[in-house]
Amino acid sequence: MELIIDRVSKQYKNRIAVDRISLKLGRGVHGLLGENGAGKTTLMRMICGILRPDSGTITFDNADVSEEAYRRILGYLPQDFGYYPEFSASDFLLYLAALKGIPKKAARQKAAELLELVSLSDMARKKIKTFSGGMKQRLGIAQALLNDPKLLILDEPTAGLDPKERVRFRDLIGQLGKESIVLLSTHIVSDIEHIADQVLMMKDGQLIYQGKWDGARGDLEAFYLKQFTKTQDTDKQEASYGTV
Repeated sequence: MELIIDRVSKQYKNRIAVDRISLKLGRGVHGLLGENGAGKTTLMRMICGILRPDSGTITFDNADVSEEAYRRILGYLPQDFGYYPEFSASDFLLYLAALKGIPKKAARQKAAELLELVSLSDMARKKIKTFSGGMKQRLGIAQALLNDPKLLILDEPTAGLDPKERVRFRDLIGQLGKESIVLLSTHIVSDIEHIADQVLMMKDGQLIYQGKWDGARGDLEAFYLKQFTKTQDTDKQEASYGTV
């Protein structure tokens, strides 16, 4: 099981959003950190096949992102989770399950299991428009897991959750990483520190750090801030010499 990102780039007009990134990701949780505008969401959308790279390739076990086989193994929670406000939580999951080709009987069982998992069983028949932000986010996590994905892309999955819920879903993501490839983008560095098997850091469309992290290496947030301060200081120094 391997996701291969090979020299992938994406440009919007005069701005390079992702700049020749290459990665090989195996089973486990891969935490993606970076400031707003670093290119994290663009990279994730290309991995999901929503955006096409200007150059480079993305494959999962030799299946290209454009192939149907790839889509069957993919689960995705975007940063801005879309939903149908008039649908109930249960009907919404069943609708998405039908789009994914999951048989009706299996879909009902899976939807019930996932609503239980995200603590929404008692809201199964309620319309989504009545949900709080945190409840909608929990529903988004549920829909990403409908097809038991081998590749799970999560863009700010704990946004809107209270601290207790966040810890619960952080632990859930850690469990999912034992059987799947999970790419998790978040601004909450402590979540990455607790569950990520590998840490990735992006700045200005480039990968500036990739490596495993454990407690023996110290505080991840301090290290993260140091990388960005170092990069900014280098930029200023190069600019002073007229090299930028």
